[in-house]
Amino acid sequence: MAFGNMLNDAEVTAALDACKDAGTFDHKKFFQACGMSGKPDAEVQKAFEIIDQDKSGYIEDNELKLFLQNFRAGARALTDAETSAFLKAGDTDGDGKIGSEEFTALVRL
Repeated sequence: MAFGNMLNDAEVTAALDACKDAGTFDHKKFFQACGMSGKPDAEVQKAFEIIDQDKSGYIEDNELKLFLQNFRAGARALTDAETSAFLKAGDTDGDGKIGSEEFTALVRL
């Protein structure tokens, strides 16, 4: 798991199990189930840095598509519809990507 000791393995497993089927991913439920929504901002920022695979300072749609794989190798990719909904929920300034402040706000919803 890319998040090491940041998140509880049992909570991550439960969160991944809840969205294992295509079309079932809900970012709000996922962040709550895995325990991320209750983490301090510094830890949410660390999570952002892990998910921002290309280190561009933004999470783009190709990184969102593989979002679940950051939590467990072999996890499924998000569908195009799930990726689009996830990006729309987080991209509050309309630039087509999610910045660190947008990500923190998204986790807290």
